[in-house]
Amino acid sequence: MDRRVFLESLLAAAAWAPLGQPGSRASAGRKAVLVSMLPQDLPYADRFALARKAGFDAVEMQTVADGDHAHEIADASKQAGLPIHSVMNADHWRFPLSSADRSVVDRSVTGMETSLRNAALWGAGTVLLVPAVVDPTTSYQDAWRRSQQVIRERLLPLATDLKVIIAVEEVWNKFLLSPLEFARYVDELDSAWVKAYFDVGNVVFYGYPQDWIRALGPRIAKVHLKDFQLDRPNGRFAWKNLGEGDIDWPAVWRAFEDVGYRGFFTTELSSGDAAYLKDLSSRVDRFLAGQKP
Repeated sequence: MDRRVFLESLLAAAAWAPLGQPGSRASAGRKAVLVSMLPQDLPYADRFALARKAGFDAVEMQTVADGDHAHEIADASKQAGLPIHSVMNADHWRFPLSSADRSVVDRSVTGMETSLRNAALWGAGTVLLVPAVVDPTTSYQDAWRRSQQVIRERLLPLATDLKVIIAVEEVWNKFLLSPLEFARYVDELDSAWVKAYFDVGNVVFYGYPQDWIRALGPRIAKVHLKDFQLDRPNGRFAWKNLGEGDIDWPAVWRAFEDVGYRGFFTTELSSGDAAYLKDLSSRVDRFLAGQKP
């Protein structure tokens, strides 16, 4: 590691490391909730207060293009005492960075720039990015090459300037289909401001999350939690509440312990009322204690 990357690594670690003393629950991971899980009919301050009352430590926002709206959310976060730890980028599916169409890529870059500036305004250290989509018009190799080039040349300068990590997530986009590829993709970008956003549920269809966690190791900046049930003989699957699917949660917890992950665990499930959120918070607590949720 050269001096530049070493110094960037120190800054990046400071940007997303959670607060907490060794031995506290916070030092072993903190609970967060995706904003779309909160009641949409409430003002943001009330949504955030509800999440805090349910036991969550932070919220993950989605991209907000309107500046006044973004400032309203920043104020609501402070009022409720619930930090925003991450931003889920919006336009990477409709306008993938891997497209051969320059206008599509430009729209994707603009959306990601908005997400990065949202994160800086809200005090979030990370933006989630789906880096590419493989489809009949975009080969795997082209998706890899094009997306890395755009991240390196058009997104990393702003991310570095704002000190916000770009966290690449593995999703059902026919891309980054193994933990070794995922690790290689991040490593080739060679920046402390590019890491992995690991979704525990997304890999169950073709792998074991505990294996991915150990392969990705310190590359993991943030984590999504959801459960998954797979009926292979009948070709069916279903998303489940935490602890109600096929994931071996104690094994997943041990893997996070083994790699020393101390970041946020964000639930990404269906929305619900106060009782649902409180129950979900308790399920995450059981997971953080090494038990089945």
